[in-house]
Amino acid sequence: MGTLALETKSVGSDTYLSLGLQEVGKENPGIPRVLSLLSSLLERSVQKNEILLETAQIKDVVTIFHGSRAPSLGIQQYIDRIFKYSCCSPSCFVVAHIYVERFIQRMNVHITSLNVHRLLITSVMVAAKFVDDAFFNNAYYARVGGVSTSELNRLEMKFLFGLDFQLHVTIQTFGKYCSLLEKETAAVIQIERPILACGIKESWSNQDCSSTIAQ
Repeated sequence: MGTLALETKSVGSDTYLSLGLQEVGKENPGIPRVLSLLSSLLERSVQKNEILLETAQIKDVVTIFHGSRAPSLGIQQYIDRIFKYSCCSPSCFVVAHIYVERFIQRMNVHITSLNVHRLLITSVMVAAKFVDDAFFNNAYYARVGGVSTSELNRLEMKFLFGLDFQLHVTIQTFGKYCSLLEKETAAVIQIERPILACGIKESWSNQDCSSTIAQ
C-alpha cells in the first residue's frame, strides 16, 4: 500500500502539481484542486444522466447504492467533508473516480443524485485502504458518510464484487484520469463566469452530514 501515492509524488508533472496531488501540509494549505474538479465532473454527469433517463424513458438499474431521494448535502460539500475527516491522500479521490467508472461500466448503471453519495464514500474508503499506508475503519467512514456501519459494510462488499476485486491502478491509467480531470477546468470556468457576472457569491456553509443520506 502507498506505492501509487509515492510514485505520483515523484512525478513532477504540471498536471499533478496543478491538481494538488501532493501531501497537504503547512507549505501547501487548503483543499486540493482535484476535489472541486471531481465534484464538477460528477455534477455534470449526474445532470446528463438524469436528463437522459427522463427523456429517453430508460429504466435505470437499481442497486443498494440507490436511495429513495437525493441527499440534502451537495456533491462538492460531501467530497470536501470526506477529505476533511478521512485524512486520506488526494490521490485517493482520483483512484476512487477510476473505481466508480469501472463499477458503473461493469454493473451497467448510471450515476445519479440517488446513488452518487454512497458510491463516493464507498469508493474513497476502498481507495484509501488500497493506496494509503494508514486509514480509518469502516465505522469511522460510516460516520463521515452519514450511513450506518452495517450499511457501509454491505456497500463495500457489493462494490468490491462489482469490481471483481480488480483494485490495481497503473500509473498510466492514473495519469490518464488526472489529465481528464485537468480538462474539467474549462467546464468549471464556463460555469463560474456567468455566476460572477450575476454577482452571486458562494456563501453556502458546510452542513453536518448526519442524516443527509436518504434511505
